[in-house]
Amino acid sequence: MASGFFALLDDIASLMDDVGAMSKIAGKKTAGILGDDLAVNAEKASGFISDREIPVLWAITKGSFINKLIILPVAFLLSAIFPMAITVILVLGGLYLAYEGAEKIYEYFFPHKHPKVKSVNTHLSKQEILSVEEKKIKSAIITDFILSVEIVIIALGTVVKQPIGTQIMVVTIIAIVATVGVYGIVALIVRMDDLGLKLIALNGEKRSITNAIGRFLVAALPWVIKSLSVIGTIALILVSGGIFVHSLEWLHHWVNGIPSILGELIAGAVIGFLCLLAVMLFKKLKEAF
Repeated sequence: MASGFFALLDDIASLMDDVGAMSKIAGKKTAGILGDDLAVNAEKASGFISDREIPVLWAITKGSFINKLIILPVAFLLSAIFPMAITVILVLGGLYLAYEGAEKIYEYFFPHKHPKVKSVNTHLSKQEILSVEEKKIKSAIITDFILSVEIVIIALGTVVKQPIGTQIMVVTIIAIVATVGVYGIVALIVRMDDLGLKLIALNGEKRSITNAIGRFLVAALPWVIKSLSVIGTIALILVSGGIFVHSLEWLHHWVNGIPSILGELIAGAVIGFLCLLAVMLFKKLKEAF
């Protein structure tokens, strides 16, 4: 009886070791897309009046958890019934990521006009502010759903050959860590300027350390968001390239002779711009007819 109990504990410990090891691998695979997730959500959560930033961010975070509650069972079901679907969805997700990265690069060099987004300001009534907030929250949750699908599928792709129990534990851990980590960092980012203003007003002395740190935080916020956008774009190309290189055997052989990060960057960029060209041609044809 005792030996059976200790054998069970040994099996559990072995399982947890496997889960921990696979979680690290899955975490590395999804790290790139988290950069884009972070940049997008930092942008989505900004633009609100100071005392509404955290409530809005909390509403988006709850929506993100609901998204993952929807996505995870579907992903595990596909993995159990039709594992090949994970690879197909992974490649399709890679095409979307590559296209998005290429579109951002194209937009940087050849910018086009976008409709102005109405931002929340203090001149609106309380009802109008809540209405604008609700629209931005819905938009952020939809964006989060797309990114969450990509994160879950990429994580699942790393453990698709493992037992279903290991898959569930690893991917669930990644989903929770991704949500808590991303939105926790976003909360810190969107409150940077408020913390800076409080430090500036702390003692009223212009040559104090708190004043210098406060001014640095206020001035750094726009640069942090811009930097995240650049990092996120590079991450999109690298992550998508990694998906293509590791999922498509013929492409893996083509880039086998060069450093892996360079091969993934080239693959992601080339396929991304091909997708962008295809979308642009489709739009032109649609306008013509």
